Order: sequence, then structure tokens, then C-alpha cells
Amino acid sequence: MNVVQICGYKNSGKTTLIAALLPLLKEQGLRVAVIKHDSHGFDIDHKGTDTFRFREAGAEGVAIASPGRTAIMKESEAKLEDLLASYDDFDLVLIEGYKREGYPKLVLLRNADDLALLDETVAVQAVIVRPAMLKEPSVLPKIRQRQTVPVLTWDDTSQIAAMIMKLC
Repeated sequence: MNVVQICGYKNSGKTTLIAALLPLLKEQGLRVAVIKHDSHGFDIDHKGTDTFRFREAGAEGVAIASPGRTAIMKESEAKLEDLLASYDDFDLVLIEGYKREGYPKLVLLRNADDLALLDETVAVQAVIVRPAMLKEPSVLPKIRQRQTVPVLTWDDTSQIAAMIMKLC
């Protein structure tokens, strides 16, 4: 199993980029899973379902399985290593977020204000920018001061997918 992180600040386009990359990676014959970190909390269960009733009644863990899908919910944060272990039969796991982890990363920058992210992360393999950022003359030198990795544009999903394939 290969692991690649897609990191960026909130609303940097991580989810949109991953959704665009998935069909390209699947075309290459990869079986791909995605793990998303949400530091704000979430709920995928909803009122009226049996699993919601179990959780409301006090279950700290609930699983539901059908012939085509399985979901496991716990009332605690899972360790990334445990989540990855559950996908060990996949070719590639894309991780959205968990920017402090040490897996190979593609870092998304929305604008020059996001350059600080390059100082906060390790294992950066490429920087992905909005095309308009490259029109600002100071941006590329500032990226190069922090990282000596390829700089790709957000809209070139084929090249980004090729970069991920190289990491696999």
C-alpha cells in the first residue's frame, strides 16, 4: 500500500482535487482509498436510522454492513495508522489533511499567504498552486526558498496524477 497526503489550508481545494484525481488514478488500474481528516467534527449518521438510535442510546461504537458497503463509527478519533491498516489491501491511500504526519505530501497553495504551510510540513514532494499565482513574480522564488520540489498547477490533474504514480 502506498500513501500520499494532499495538504493545504481550509478551502484550498483539497477535496475537489482528490475527486478530480480519483478517476485518473483508477484508469491506471489502481485501487484507491481516501482518508479525510476533519478537525472540526462531523456526523455521517442521521436521525431515524437504526445506527443513530444505537448511538443515541449509548453505544460508543456502531458498525453497519451490507453486501456493497461497510461503515464503522466510533465516538473517538481513530489513529491514522489504524485507519491505514484497514486499507492495507488497496494500492494507494490518499490522505486529505493530517499535515503534520510524515508521509509523502502534495501541498496546495491558494495564494502567497499560504506559503507558510511549506515551513510547517515535512516530506513535501510537490507544490500545487493556482495558475494565477505563477503570474506573481515573487511567488516562485519564495516557494524555491522553502522547497526544491516540482511546482505544478492545480488545473493540470494529469501531471499531478503522474506525480502520484511516481510516488507509488
